Amino acid sequence: MSSLLATIIIVATLGTAFLSSIFGMVGGLILMGILASILPIPQAMVLHGIIQLTSNGYRAYLNKSDICWPVLGGFIIGGVLSMGLLTLIIYTPDKIMVMFILGALPFIAAAVPKRMALDITKPYMSFVAGFIVVLTNLLAGIGGPLLDIFFQRTPLTRHQVVATKAIGQSIGHSSKIIFYGGLAFSNLPHPGFILICLAISVLGTTLGKRILDRMEDQQFFKWTNRIVLTVGAFFLLRAIALSMGQA
Repeated sequence: MSSLLATIIIVATLGTAFLSSIFGMVGGLILMGILASILPIPQAMVLHGIIQLTSNGYRAYLNKSDICWPVLGGFIIGGVLSMGLLTLIIYTPDKIMVMFILGALPFIAAAVPKRMALDITKPYMSFVAGFIVVLTNLLAGIGGPLLDIFFQRTPLTRHQVVATKAIGQSIGHSSKIIFYGGLAFSNLPHPGFILICLAISVLGTTLGKRILDRMEDQQFFKWTNRIVLTVGAFFLLRAIALSMGQA
């Protein structure tokens, strides 16, 4: 791996872990887009999964007292079922598909009417969330924007949202490591470099937690929506550019 490529990954890891620690998901969306642009898709999936599993796991630890544990049982069952079904299909995404799905997910989430927004704390909704989030993680590397649909009309605070989503996203990222690991582990960066990325991820998560503590719930939900839609538009344009380049 060239020094420039390594620098890009390290800086992206720091910045996106910082954003994820504040908003709960947008950092992972950006990081997946960056890794998918510069690495083969299987390697991007696994490296993203390792980094984000560390970031989300540590974020969950920082907010452990706010985790809403009752919703996670159904989430895990739905995720396992989703991964089991996808293993029956021979599937390897390309860069254009990944970019398109990454760009479309925020707009799909935003298009759901508020009156139809799903509450993950209600019976069976955690199962549906687990199935959908793991599926989109395996298809495009990220499921945060769709997971957010299940948190828009919950009675949870911003800290509970971030903490519980961190566990849900950790489950989704673990599925990527398992699903794509056999295709990617032999071509991943040096273990020492991965450890540096993990340490940087923890640093970014710690710094972001300080900003989260100072925000108000209204600010949190408003800025999450704006940033995610902006990032989604960028990835849609990127997908269009890649498809035109192949035409």
